[in-house]
Amino acid sequence: MNEPSILTDVRNRVGIITINRPKVHNALDIPTLIELERAFASLEASDECRVIVITGAGEKSFVAGGDLADLNSRQGLAHYQEFAEDIHRVFRRIEVSDKPTIAAVNGWALGGGTELLLAMDLRILADSAMIALTEINLGLFPGAGGTQRIIRQVAPSLAKELMFTGGRISADEAVRIGLANRAVPKDQLMAQALALAEQIAGKSPLVLKLLKRTLRDGADMPLANALAHEQAMIGLVLDTRDAHEGIGAFLEKRDARFAGQ
Repeated sequence: MNEPSILTDVRNRVGIITINRPKVHNALDIPTLIELERAFASLEASDECRVIVITGAGEKSFVAGGDLADLNSRQGLAHYQEFAEDIHRVFRRIEVSDKPTIAAVNGWALGGGTELLLAMDLRILADSAMIALTEINLGLFPGAGGTQRIIRQVAPSLAKELMFTGGRISADEAVRIGLANRAVPKDQLMAQALALAEQIAGKSPLVLKLLKRTLRDGADMPLANALAHEQAMIGLVLDTRDAHEGIGAFLEKRDARFAGQ
């Protein structure tokens, strides 16, 4: 029996998704994308999970892009559109999730692998990891949201250089240009990613949801509108039980117990 392409686990209120196709460097085909979507939706709906970590199986790759053999077998625009619609939908689902997401990048994140981490909130990279938008080398360009996300996350001239050349950058360089939060020794990657996830999981899940919505919606607004939106959202936060629990715990010099209410 074939092993599942997606593995899931929940530890200490942290959901872990592992893309499990190491023989093809965790490349994404349509069945894997559908399973990733299902696993992510299940963790989103679970009260036992407050933060979601995504990583890759094996020693070499996080995600080495789309499954090229699968893509090369497709003939006709409709077949390519099917893959494009699926990968756009799944990555957008991850991007707009109310739950914080962390990419634990254990190896190569090429093409669609870089596009996946661009859709996630936080990125922890093994110090041996490499990232690149390599599509131009195949006569393609980043079509899973990469062109639009990277141009919003680093300087436009740098984003264009990465897309025009398909060049790879190291984990340290990814941190320097703001595409990753930190680079850590590979043998400490999951421990550090889970420690960060557990720290976030200890916060109010309701306030995290409202914070993520404030950030997401405000990014598409002019500053004046975004500030008005923030003011309305913090008004909602101040009406939550968790806000009063957090303030009360500080005044009483004890740990807060957030219930998500």
